[in-house]
Amino acid sequence: MKTSIIMTASAVFLAVLGLFISFLTTEIIEFLNIEPNLITVLFLKILSALYLGFAILNWMVKGTLIGGIYNKPISFGNLMHFGVGAVTFFKIAFDIEQHPEIFISLTVIYILFAAAFIYIFRTNPAASKE
Repeated sequence: MKTSIIMTASAVFLAVLGLFISFLTTEIIEFLNIEPNLITVLFLKILSALYLGFAILNWMVKGTLIGGIYNKPISFGNLMHFGVGAVTFFKIAFDIEQHPEIFISLTVIYILFAAAFIYIFRTNPAASKE
């Protein structure tokens, strides 16, 4: 399996989310009808930084061997992010009242990336090169 495709796709996805949240923080707060206060803005800016950090990490390692024992912290970090995110989104996606299409779409994307990183984490890329 070409992990570079998954790493590139996840990097682009996370970068788009990170930039979107970073530059449109107040618009997102208004769109989701959240009370705009300093803590909400702070949490969204920190979330943006985390997304951008993961995006640049995935972009920089997209050409390296990933899976099994190779770059295990990177594959496990992505697995944790997308796995926990998928479970969290799944728990709320069908109960949310405002803009459910956004949360259902994010749930599907997170589940797909979680499944891909489970596969990467459990597969030895060196064995498939022989």
